[in-house]
Amino acid sequence: MAAWGLENQIDDATAVITELVSNAVDHGRLSSIRVIVSRPAENWIRLGVVDRSKAIPTMRIDANGEQIRGRGLVIVDSLTERWGTDLYRWGKQVWGEMRVEDTV
Repeated sequence: MAAWGLENQIDDATAVITELVSNAVDHGRLSSIRVIVSRPAENWIRLGVVDRSKAIPTMRIDANGEQIRGRGLVIVDSLTERWGTDLYRWGKQVWGEMRVEDTV
């Protein structure tokens, strides 16, 4: 993010990656994951985590607010413009895309 001059978005990007990594560690089938940070267009940043599980994540909402775990995708949803899952033959990538804010 700093290489692209997007220091003002590092905290949100870190939170998104942290939640995606946490989900991959909790639900993935192998001990290794891959973190991907890319810039598919000038005004977008894509943050993704690849793991070997083919289980598609779902966003859970705790109605009474007492659940400590299981809110990762709610956080991802609130910090990104869009998020989703790309399935591969051997696993998946869960990603979130953030709109690049003007730094001027």
